[in-house]
Amino acid sequence: MRSIWERAFTLVEVLVVVVILGILAAVVVPKFAGATDDARTSSLRSTLGGVRSAVASYRMDAVINGDDPYPSLAQLNDGSVVKFEFPANPFTGVSGVQSVSSAQADARAVVNPESAGWNYHVDNVADPAVAIFYANCEDATTEPDGAGGFKDANDL
Repeated sequence: MRSIWERAFTLVEVLVVVVILGILAAVVVPKFAGATDDARTSSLRSTLGGVRSAVASYRMDAVINGDDPYPSLAQLNDGSVVKFEFPANPFTGVSGVQSVSSAQADARAVVNPESAGWNYHVDNVADPAVAIFYANCEDATTEPDGAGGFKDANDL
């Protein structure tokens, strides 16, 4: 019969395994660290694209029918324009759409970020009419800005 010391690993063997696992973790973990940020940016872009597409579809029908070219905030929220429930802003976790002024929309200003995840400005009286929909936060995304940095969520 063998003694317990002959069947066990030595301290050196255990340390070698721990070092190898540490090296593997150091290589693998950074590859997945940015996955959450990429997912948030992708979700943000998806929501913005869906809403902007719905507004463009509304505009096409409205122009043909002679109505105001862009939906009001009430129409945007009542399900007649956007056929899905507005998800929460993936960077802030806040849902809801609020109206902002022309100056705030032009500057992509963040207004009351605790109460709304999205900002919308519409002016059907202007020539040409204007509608701007954007995220109500300035968190950095993983979208390149072309200058070596990254765009903020409200700039997408």
